Amino acid sequence: MTTPDALEDLLRELAPQVLGVVIRRYGDFVLAEDAVQEALIAATTHWRRDGVPENPRGWLLQTAGHKLTDIHRSEQARRRRERSATVDASLDAGLDAGLDAGLDAGPEAADTDDTLRLLFLCCHPALTPASAVALTLRAVGGLTTAEIARAFLVPEATMAQRISRAKQTLAGETFGMPSSDERAQRLLAVLKVLYLMFNEGYAATAGDDLVRVDLATEATRLTRMLAAAVPGDGEVTGLLALMLLTDARRPARTGPVGELVPLAEQHRSLWNREQIAEGVVLVTRAMAGGVVGEYQLQAAIAAAHDTASSAEQTDWKQILRLYGLLAKVVDSPVVTLNRAVAAAMVHGPAVGLELLEPLDEQLKGSYRLDAVRGHLYEMLGDDERAAEHFRRAARRTTSLPEQRYLTGKAALRRR
Repeated sequence: MTTPDALEDLLRELAPQVLGVVIRRYGDFVLAEDAVQEALIAATTHWRRDGVPENPRGWLLQTAGHKLTDIHRSEQARRRRERSATVDASLDAGLDAGLDAGLDAGPEAADTDDTLRLLFLCCHPALTPASAVALTLRAVGGLTTAEIARAFLVPEATMAQRISRAKQTLAGETFGMPSSDERAQRLLAVLKVLYLMFNEGYAATAGDDLVRVDLATEATRLTRMLAAAVPGDGEVTGLLALMLLTDARRPARTGPVGELVPLAEQHRSLWNREQIAEGVVLVTRAMAGGVVGEYQLQAAIAAAHDTASSAEQTDWKQILRLYGLLAKVVDSPVVTLNRAVAAAMVHGPAVGLELLEPLDEQLKGSYRLDAVRGHLYEMLGDDERAAEHFRRAARRTTSLPEQRYLTGKAALRRR
């Protein structure tokens, strides 16, 4: 008997394959995606009760065909009501028959590029990052709208509108890989979406939980799939390494009641050593390619943390050098923020505080800037200023575990 987890994994694997077939046959991303989502929901119900069919992909294709026909008929009926006119029934019947025949004809050979095409389509530059993440989770990850809404702590209706708008934006796009000239730029958008998805899962920006495991796991799964599809790309490999090396620390990031445990205080025996080993191999391979990008450098920084036997043994000089290289690749205030921490660990907190000064405008209102300043003033022994910045950071964050942690730090500095 198939376990619920195994069934969920199977449906997530099949979802983009089936959707790709339906889109290629009929060219309508909006209707095809709706039909496949309904087929996945039906499969969850039927397969749990009756068992997984002998040909699950064929079952989903056939069911999606029936759903697509139903959706088409419903849409035609709506249009007839709106126009108060009669549409030629023979045309409707002919199209319906074509839909039924096309998808009832049985499964066709798997096209290994379908999932990659879908990923590139869902990460189209015309979409906002938030919309691209949501659409990718639904179309490529096979998550329902309700699951995605829960992950991002928004009402289901709000997420449904976001996904609907994203699909409408892509309604006229051709289903296929971008041209060679466009592919490199589109790949950057795909990597950004996966990176944002992972970050939101690993360090949730709001809510009661520090980590949203489902988002982090799904981002890693999709990145692993992308790495298999485009082997040899250093940045794709680097992003996968970064996710594995970062996620390896997850078991130690929270305490018994879900409280935040900072990196320096984590029990490293809880870290996932298999993930660390794989991540180190991947980042070493990625860095050997010559030109290095932002995800490779971030992965190398994560590897430096993960391979240190203790917080005291961390090679902060190497990490500072890597942040220096990263700053040349990415002009980002977040990179400067992290570089300031590394500089403080190597040259002292005063140097780190000096590096933070230009960020007051760039990161205005960011709790992270105050949190780092609090940490550096704490290192400097200035408890009053440390407490002030910890309190300010606590007021600005929307993550409850981080809020409690920062409030606790402020209280300790006032003693």
